[in-house]
Amino acid sequence: MVEPGEQLPQEVLALIFRHLSLRDRAAVAGVCRAWAAAATSSAVWHDTNISCDSEWEGILPPYLSVCLDHIHNLQLEFEPSRKPSRRAATELLIALADRAPGLRGLSLECHGDKPLFDAGRDILDAVHALCGTASELRHLDLRRLPFTLDDTLVLQVACGCPELRSLFLDNHTLVDSVGPGSVLKLLAACPRLRTLGLHLASLSHAVLDALAEPDRAPFALLALRCASPEDARASPLPDQAWAALHCRHPGLTVELELEPALPAESVMRVLQPAVPVATLRLNLSGDTIGPLRFAACHYATTLRALEVRASASSELDTALEELAARCAGLREIHCFCVVRTSVLDAFRAHCPRLRSYTLKIKREPHPWRPTFVR
Repeated sequence: MVEPGEQLPQEVLALIFRHLSLRDRAAVAGVCRAWAAAATSSAVWHDTNISCDSEWEGILPPYLSVCLDHIHNLQLEFEPSRKPSRRAATELLIALADRAPGLRGLSLECHGDKPLFDAGRDILDAVHALCGTASELRHLDLRRLPFTLDDTLVLQVACGCPELRSLFLDNHTLVDSVGPGSVLKLLAACPRLRTLGLHLASLSHAVLDALAEPDRAPFALLALRCASPEDARASPLPDQAWAALHCRHPGLTVELELEPALPAESVMRVLQPAVPVATLRLNLSGDTIGPLRFAACHYATTLRALEVRASASSELDTALEELAARCAGLREIHCFCVVRTSVLDAFRAHCPRLRSYTLKIKREPHPWRPTFVR
C-alpha cells in the first residue's frame, strides 16, 4: 500500500507545510513517515511564526525540539498577561539559546495588555541568554515588547551578535534606560549594522559621529521614537552633525515618531533641517501646525510617509494643503481627523506617487481604513 505522503515529493510537501500553523504542522507530522520527514525539514522551519497564545498547548516538546535547529528567522508572539503564554515564550527562547548558532532573525511581539508594574524580567533574561549564544544573528526586533530595555541587554547584543545588521529598540515604553554609551559600544562591536531603532535619549552627537566614520558600512535607516521624559530632556543634536551623517550615507532615511509626552519646545529641538526624514508620525498634545509647516519647508525632497493625529481645524487643513504642494514624492498620508475636501484634492493633484491615504471628509466608524491608489 502506498503511503499518502509518497504521492508527492518531499520538496513539494515542504512548500505546502511551511504555510501551516504550528499546531497543523504537528498534526501532519503524525500522518506518515514521509509527511513527518517533510514537516520537520529545514525548508518548512527556515522562516517560522510561532504564537504562544493559541498554538502551544498540546504541541509535543520532542517534535518542536527536533525542528529548532532548522529555524533561521523566528517571529514569536505571546500574551504577557497570560501565564501559560508567557511561560511558553520564555521556555522557547531558552531552548533556542541552547542551540541558537543557526538563528539569523528574531522578532518578538506582545498581544493584549501588560500587567501593571511588570518589568518583564523573565522574557528579557531569556532574550539576554539567547543573544549570548546567537553569534550569527542578523536581525533583532524588540519594538513590540512592552518592557523597559536597558544597557545590560544592549551590551550583551554587542558582545554576542557581531554580525548584526538591524536592531530595533524603539519600543512603546515611557522609560528609556539605554544610554548613548551603550549604543557607541554596539556600533563598535557590530560594524555591519545598517538599521537601528532607538529612543531619542539613546542618541548623541558622539553616536552620529560614529555612524559617519569613513570606514563605516553604508547605513540605511535610523528610526527614532520620542515619547519618554528622557527624550524630552535629551540634548539637542546639532544640524551640522546630521548634515555630515547624510553626506557620509546619502541613502540614509530617518523615521521620526513624536508622541504626546514631548513638549512643544522639545519638538522644535528634534526637528532639524538636515535630518533626512522619510517617515514622520506626529501624535502631539500641543501644536501640530508648526511641525507640519517645518516638514513642508525642510523635508520636501525626502518625505515619503506622513501620519498625523490631531484635532480637526481649518489651520490644520491649510498646513496639510501647503505640505501637499511641496512634497511631490509623498507615497502615504494618513490623517486621523476629518479634513475638508480641498485637502484630499491637494494630495491627489500634487503627489503623483501617492499609494495610500487616510483622508476622511466626514466622520466614519473606527477603525479608519486607508484608501489604496492603483
